[in-house]
Amino acid sequence: MTKPRVAIFDFACCEGCQLQIVNLEEEILDLIGTVDVVEWREAMSEQSHDYDIAIIEGSITRLEDEKRIEIIRSRAKILIALGACATIGGVNKLKNNFSITDVKSCVYGKHADMPHLDTYYTKAIDEIVPVDFKVHGCPINGREFAAIVRALLLGKKPFVPDYPVCVECKALENVCRWEYNEPCLGPIIRAGCEAKCPSAGYRCFGCRGYVDHPNVDAAREVIDKYGLSLDDLRTRMVLFGSKQGPTL
Repeated sequence: MTKPRVAIFDFACCEGCQLQIVNLEEEILDLIGTVDVVEWREAMSEQSHDYDIAIIEGSITRLEDEKRIEIIRSRAKILIALGACATIGGVNKLKNNFSITDVKSCVYGKHADMPHLDTYYTKAIDEIVPVDFKVHGCPINGREFAAIVRALLLGKKPFVPDYPVCVECKALENVCRWEYNEPCLGPIIRAGCEAKCPSAGYRCFGCRGYVDHPNVDAAREVIDKYGLSLDDLRTRMVLFGSKQGPTL
């Protein structure tokens, strides 16, 4: 039986999610044994235009990136967005809150107008091409990635939670971060991370993106209960919740 051919690509990102794949160690050996990895810049020099599954890390920040992801999509039977940059635009989308001219000047200084530094408002992968499955997080949860890949190889639909982080916090018996007067995004952010940040004593930063149908009323009740304002929550939503910038 022919193994599925897998290619891993990266766009604008830190490549930390790919590192999480490598960190699977022995488990990744089992996964690799069931597929044929034909391209992965972080791990091999070979390249291929023939693959069944494309795994994409990173956001789209340049016109040439759009063209490249469209080509990758045309060749792949299944496309997986890997990590927050690919699934929701990630931290890169912070620049969408400012003018591109100001962003380029701030980052590149006197070199801002050089052609190879050209950039535009950040987009998630599914703002350019259809995405079949998403592995959320910054970085991703390695075990969740492995479970999604296994499900796909078995011809099953992977399970991706559509309930908030608060559910996992309750199950772990964590003291709510709101009790510490710390606005937490747990009520509206997708679970699946095992509530790692609240479990470590930090609020949820929102790296997995919003659940499909956030319970906004419940979030408002939490805000009112602890005597905080909606702006307290909004300012914390910007890190991973910035929207698409204006049309160029």
